[in-house]
Amino acid sequence: MAGGAMAGGGDSFRALLRAANALLQQRRYHAALAVIKGFRNGAVYGAKIRAPHALVMTFLFKSGSFREKLKSIAQATYAHSRNLACFVFTYKGLLAAQSRLQGKKIPFHSFLAACIGGWLVFGDNNPINSQIIMYLLSRILFGLSRLAVEKGYIPQPKQDPFPLLAALVWGTVLWLFEYHKETLQPSLQSSMTYLYEDSEVWHDVSDFLVYNKRTDSNKAAFLFALC
Repeated sequence: MAGGAMAGGGDSFRALLRAANALLQQRRYHAALAVIKGFRNGAVYGAKIRAPHALVMTFLFKSGSFREKLKSIAQATYAHSRNLACFVFTYKGLLAAQSRLQGKKIPFHSFLAACIGGWLVFGDNNPINSQIIMYLLSRILFGLSRLAVEKGYIPQPKQDPFPLLAALVWGTVLWLFEYHKETLQPSLQSSMTYLYEDSEVWHDVSDFLVYNKRTDSNKAAFLFALC
């Protein structure tokens, strides 16, 4: 009897799976289904990107208990995943709506849909959104520069301009760090403090080579290892 019930359940599941697969093949539902899958991909990609970054930055630079650090990582990962999923959902939904209303897709549709999505989803000025926007801004500047050369708006450089760009970027960011640190993003401040300020301070071999900063616990551990 139990075996028959299990077999019946298996048949129902297979029938449901066949119905779902048939629905996914329907071209008339493609736009709506693409919006749903876009939400899924945004959530997964956001988690994949944020989790490793949050893990490294939290354990390198944040204080607090192990549980507090794990909570911070989970919150950052969730926020990035949620925002990216909501943005993709909004963008693709607005794109499909515009195409349906005008009967075709034009380049301005992408710009308008992304503007609205960016305002609604990423308009809150918080650390997660700030990092995402700055990441995109750097890519935009590179992309627009290449497009300007491709379209002939600016001449093709005779030499690779990247060395000059690298010099200007590093010169500017270190000048800002040394004299206007508060203008930089907190995570960048933390990284640069570790690299350029903490390397100016030490007391003995323990915090010169083994640890970044001397504390009673790591000093005791270092002395114990020498014994």
